[in-house]
Amino acid sequence: MKAGFVSLVGAGPGDPGLITVKGLECVQSADVIVHDRLVDKRILGHAKEHAELVDVGKVRGDGGGRQAEINTLLVRRANQGDYVVRLKGGDPFVFGRGGEEAEALHADGVAFEIVPGVTSAIAVPAYAGIPLTHRGVSSSFTVVTGSESPDKPSSAIDWESLGRADGTLVVLMGWESLASIAGSLVGAGRSPETPVAIVQWGTEPQQQTVVGNLGNIVARSKEEGLSPPVVAIIGDVVELRGRLRWFDDRPLFGKRVLVTRTRAQASSLSAILARRGAHAIELPTIEIRPLDDYAELDGALARVGAYDWVVFTSVNAVQICFDRLRSAGLDARAFGSAKVAAMGTATVDALAKYGIVPDYTPQTYDSESLAEGLKKIGAGRAKLLVPRSDIARDTLTECMRALGASVDDVAAYRTTMPRDSAEHLRQIMADGVDVATFTSSSTVTNLVGLLDGDLAPLSDVTVACIGPVTASTAREVGLKVDIVAEEHTVSGLVDSLERFILSDSGARAGEKPPRKPRGHR
Repeated sequence: MKAGFVSLVGAGPGDPGLITVKGLECVQSADVIVHDRLVDKRILGHAKEHAELVDVGKVRGDGGGRQAEINTLLVRRANQGDYVVRLKGGDPFVFGRGGEEAEALHADGVAFEIVPGVTSAIAVPAYAGIPLTHRGVSSSFTVVTGSESPDKPSSAIDWESLGRADGTLVVLMGWESLASIAGSLVGAGRSPETPVAIVQWGTEPQQQTVVGNLGNIVARSKEEGLSPPVVAIIGDVVELRGRLRWFDDRPLFGKRVLVTRTRAQASSLSAILARRGAHAIELPTIEIRPLDDYAELDGALARVGAYDWVVFTSVNAVQICFDRLRSAGLDARAFGSAKVAAMGTATVDALAKYGIVPDYTPQTYDSESLAEGLKKIGAGRAKLLVPRSDIARDTLTECMRALGASVDDVAAYRTTMPRDSAEHLRQIMADGVDVATFTSSSTVTNLVGLLDGDLAPLSDVTVACIGPVTASTAREVGLKVDIVAEEHTVSGLVDSLERFILSDSGARAGEKPPRKPRGHR
């Protein structure tokens, strides 16, 4: 037994959410990840900071020589003492040549494990709304590879028996031989009217399904411009798609939506978009950085109980202020009789974690509404502490001071532009986006900065803003704003986007053909 170890891990069929819990744990722990071409980059994003990523993606025609090189690589890195994860699309033991890799490891005495994955043979039909078995329709299914021609004398597949069988047939990697497969099945006794579905990029945001029968599926698929990777489902269960279709008929299905929040905050918006069918593409345009000097903030927090009101306008301000309180040996009790105002449901939720229920929250989440509300409840001449970003708008402070309030406007954190976002943005815009979302004025200005002021890449993109302040900033820099969320939250933003897409104007905006992935994504 060698010092190293290899995990042969199935990454699932495409949707990164379909990797197993154990598979993800392996990815997060690996020293080296040897991955296939079709493994989603979002899974690779879970690798630890200094993990080595090795792309060994094969294309059709590479043959056994390429596989031998992969086997040698796995053995060599394990013998060097590395923890190696061999990350394979689907399941390692379902047409994934995982058995060959395991044999090579065994022959060299390398310790290994198999972490099964969700095979595309099951996941892709499910995402197309096609159950492989269904009472009264099909009680069995067969999975075969279509990477060899069925009319070869040396074919290991008994197409004659498959043609006579009544169950569902799933063909993987069968695009090139689709016509031969259909002909062989009909020749063996299956009716040319047997329903067939061809699913391209199954479980992905760009999934496309073409339905026909053995007699016309090849022509229909070519007319729709399909190409590999595809999965073919053959049998009467295909007719259930009309009732069970769920993945590719959601309102935002296939829309590529740019999410311009911080890395930490992007996931909440991305998750909501994904549930509505969109492909959320995260581009952090804001990075929250610590202050060089906390003396002013620490001083204000040391006397926080002397203020009439403490006003929080962001989750970041809440988290950082309570971190500073904790480092000084203080907690929420330090607020004493000071009242708390909060802007936005996320800020309210953040305060709740520290046992604080705000005394006031405006219905409209902008500085003007917050100032007007504080005036109405008698805080116009109060003493306020406003911890916030170093580059936040001065609107709230100016409005309150105009009313006669005493305001300590104190920086709690720095907002900067992430260093690696410019190159990431160039790739995103080359691939294309349908919608750009903005959740603050700084996300607008930073994105425009990353584009060096050139708004041409956004000329055909639907622009959606979380509220009127953000929309105003977008218009000031020259963007055409299509959507302003009625409820100024990330959920409200997605709701407004969905209504826009379903409206006539949204339908016209969506007349462009679906984008095809560049490269392997």
